[in-house]
Amino acid sequence: MSDDDLWAAVVAADLCTLATIRKDGRPQLSDVNYTADPATRVLRISTRGSLAKVLNLRRDPRATLRVGPPSGGYVAADVTASFSPPSADEHDATVEELIEVYRLIARKEHPDWDDYRRAMVADGRIVLRLAVERLYGWTMP
Repeated sequence: MSDDDLWAAVVAADLCTLATIRKDGRPQLSDVNYTADPATRVLRISTRGSLAKVLNLRRDPRATLRVGPPSGGYVAADVTASFSPPSADEHDATVEELIEVYRLIARKEHPDWDDYRRAMVADGRIVLRLAVERLYGWTMP
């Protein structure tokens, strides 16, 4: 499979299983929704800074994720993580980016953006950014 075909399958999906590395070396798996930027090959995820995947990635930013295309097969991506600052104010840059991520994943508007903004700050939400370094796998046509 070409790299372009594998990337197209990642862009077409919005759900993956993310494998991070625990302290003891074992994988920790999380199912997450994401949005993929074709221009930068960066995936973005809205998450809380206190979750295991984030703590693992702060210790070791390497991870692998798996996408299961609806047509069959799989695509795996080796990624390196980076993070936005925690949302601290309802109108800060992180909350604005979280809104963008929401819109791209949900493909619709939230029914109450003021409530959403408050929840992002209360949760200490961040944007987890995963830079894709390598793709492998196969998909059905």
